[in-house]
Amino acid sequence: MSDRKIMWFSFWKSRDRFSLDELRYLTDQLQKVQIVNAVNKDFVVEALRSIAELITYGDQHDANFFEFFMEKQVMGEFVRILKISKTFTTSLQLLQTMSIMIQNLKSEHAIYYMFSNEHINFLITYAFDFRNEELLSYYISFLRAISGKLNKNTISLLVKTCNDEVVSFPLYVEAIRFAFHEENMVRIAVRALTLNVYHVGDDSVNRFVTSAPNADYFSDLVKYFLRQCMDLNGLVSATLKQGFFGYLNRRASLDSTTTVIRAVDEIEDNLFYFSDVISAGIPDVGRLITDSILELLILPLLLPSLRIATANDIQIHPVTSLFLLCCILRIVKIKDLSNTVAAALLCPLEAFIPNYEAKPNGHMAGHDFSLESGQSHDDGVTKGDEHLRLTVSAGEIHPEDVITHSYHGQSHVALRESLLSYITTGDDIQVLGSLSVLATFLQTKELDETMLDALGILPQRQQHKKLLLQALVGEGSGEETLFSSESSLTRESTSGGLSGYLQKLKEQYGVSCSFPEVGTSPRVYRFKLLDALVSLFCRSNISAEALWEGGWLLRQLLPYSESEFNSNQLKLLKTFCAQDSYKNCTIALVQESRGAWSDLLLTVLHNEWTKCKKVIEASSPRKELKCMLLPMEKSSFEADVNLSGSSYAAGERMWELVKVFVLRHQLHIFFLGRVLPEWPPIYSPSDVPENSRARNAGLDVLGPKPGAELRLVDAVPCRIAFERGKERHFSFLALSVGTSGWLVLAEELPLKRHYGLVRVSAPLTGCNPKIDDKHPRWLHLRIRPSTLPFVEPSKLVTYEKGKTRALVDGRWTLAFRDEEACKTALSMILEETNLQSSEVERGLKLLLDLERPVDSSDTSSHHPEVASSTTATSNSLVSS
Repeated sequence: MSDRKIMWFSFWKSRDRFSLDELRYLTDQLQKVQIVNAVNKDFVVEALRSIAELITYGDQHDANFFEFFMEKQVMGEFVRILKISKTFTTSLQLLQTMSIMIQNLKSEHAIYYMFSNEHINFLITYAFDFRNEELLSYYISFLRAISGKLNKNTISLLVKTCNDEVVSFPLYVEAIRFAFHEENMVRIAVRALTLNVYHVGDDSVNRFVTSAPNADYFSDLVKYFLRQCMDLNGLVSATLKQGFFGYLNRRASLDSTTTVIRAVDEIEDNLFYFSDVISAGIPDVGRLITDSILELLILPLLLPSLRIATANDIQIHPVTSLFLLCCILRIVKIKDLSNTVAAALLCPLEAFIPNYEAKPNGHMAGHDFSLESGQSHDDGVTKGDEHLRLTVSAGEIHPEDVITHSYHGQSHVALRESLLSYITTGDDIQVLGSLSVLATFLQTKELDETMLDALGILPQRQQHKKLLLQALVGEGSGEETLFSSESSLTRESTSGGLSGYLQKLKEQYGVSCSFPEVGTSPRVYRFKLLDALVSLFCRSNISAEALWEGGWLLRQLLPYSESEFNSNQLKLLKTFCAQDSYKNCTIALVQESRGAWSDLLLTVLHNEWTKCKKVIEASSPRKELKCMLLPMEKSSFEADVNLSGSSYAAGERMWELVKVFVLRHQLHIFFLGRVLPEWPPIYSPSDVPENSRARNAGLDVLGPKPGAELRLVDAVPCRIAFERGKERHFSFLALSVGTSGWLVLAEELPLKRHYGLVRVSAPLTGCNPKIDDKHPRWLHLRIRPSTLPFVEPSKLVTYEKGKTRALVDGRWTLAFRDEEACKTALSMILEETNLQSSEVERGLKLLLDLERPVDSSDTSSHHPEVASSTTATSNSLVSS
């Protein structure tokens, strides 16, 4: 019977779709197909799809379905159909059919049958034409479906052995050919497959994947990771070069940031994959990955880059190096890796040079990073048509250039000093990067305490614990040093672990470190770090965010009371308290009490006080590593000179000032050995005077709400036009209650003399009143927003979604009947502003007087909501 008649009869007789008869019929029709072409391909595709559906149904409802599947050797029919097919759609459907069946079969018996013959391996090794991307996608899904059913029993059905050793494993070998495919989903599927293989835990399979040539896969992973690192470095360098001008082009800045974040996500995904592979527990895999990361990336590139003064297009930017070091150590948790990197930081730059001599063509000996992932089959069809070539090689960095361009020519200084130099002289991103590296080491559980101490970042409480243990067991002179004022681990106590890793650096990686500073007493390193942190807190050109991270590190390193400080530490800390930077910050804060946002000053202080306390007392730093690679967000007044005089820019300046002051003030309290209060010690609001203008007007404590009734005592009649040609008459009042104040326009009640209804109100502070030079009856007022986005979280979300750079100020021009009335209104504004600012100054007085004991009855520290009655209201007329 011809193929055309087969298709005709397939629709002739009605059958139950989910019946054994339907399966029998479809199988019978497939067996009659002699060739698959354009004429019958639709029937074959539908038959394959239906068989998969029926087998899946039968697996859950009727075992006879699969019994028939085995009896008729339908798997063999699938292979035969593939061989006689001339269309790729048949191959697509066959791969999908197999994937569906393997994924959905629950019966172990069924899975064993599927894997127990060579049909699966035939399909795995079949020379599909992967120039069709859809076919490749189905193939990879097919492989991944197989891997999802692997266990110690089923994996033995897919391998070939000789003398109990695996000699062939097509599923794994074919999959890793696509490990570096340009399509991300393909790479993800291959990684999932390999992890399924590793986690089976079959010893013979493990030996197979770690023997040549399959072991090259692990070093190839690191080479591919290296290329990603170099690509990220190019993006970061370009982003940092944009600097100020990048923020003038908001869209370009956002696009650049998005690209960097995407690249970072891919790098982190790779590192998490490394971690998952290592956690599978395959012998030697951790060592293979560790050696590759150290030999290809960290030792020849990342660490030397920390000491290069001028960036260029070849080397890795120091900021990128700092980020990658943090990322690697935080995600790939291998003891040898973290301890080796820590030991390397104690070596000078010259220690990294001898092992990497440059060839005449600029490539380092032993470091060829080109990688081919495409391989050909015997039939000439390319299994993977993609070709991965690492275009950036480690040899592009010349060791002699590294020495020439090292900081101040001091190639003999330990790389650890580079981290300290970034803290004391670097910009925001360099400070954050250096602090993040130190914090990463501090939180790396795999790092030996002796290594932490050698770096000078072992917390003092851990030192005391270690010395106490030594004293209890009678080791060394622990009892004497524990209670001495200069207690620290001696050089001998740290040399064991450190010397071992230094020896490993020399013997295994060719990094010979004979610099005499290595092994110096940890106390020297510790004091250098403390000096650097104190220097950081005294800098005026560093953002509050970076300073807060430094505050966290300091609190980790030092004890919590003055009685535990030794003499050198006390001298260091008291030096900070006497620094001009702290005094100038305090003076600037007092000046803000008469600034454009004085009504919110105490509220912002409360908010940032609790945030800062939470940050520096947290168990880990809050900053995401991504922040290290992106320029710090510029405030509106920095990014646009046209906004430098806006009230919003003033609000950002106030916010930044408060954050810096809060950190320095909390550190000051900490240095004095006092307990840091939950809330800042601020005087409670004073009672409103009986003769105040607000009380005489009958103002509600919540402020002037639209439609509220006021007595128009001292009110000055005026005119204002909110719309062109529509002038309105109001009575003007300036009112203040505590730290809040308002400009009020009220409409006089015709039947109730000297009373009016509030129609419009705006914040008093920041209004910058000015009488017009040419029209002395006109009073110009700036109307700032009633609040700042970072003060009210609900408004901050809206602000960030809108990507608005600044809130716009409004303008009022009030016209009075004569010059005297205009001057009266101006005088009223100045008087109420002065009262409001004086109340803010009174609230700050206790906070700034550190020498005075705090009496909780005088403060609002336990009631943050009463510290500032910020009830200024916005109005639609101003907003529009």
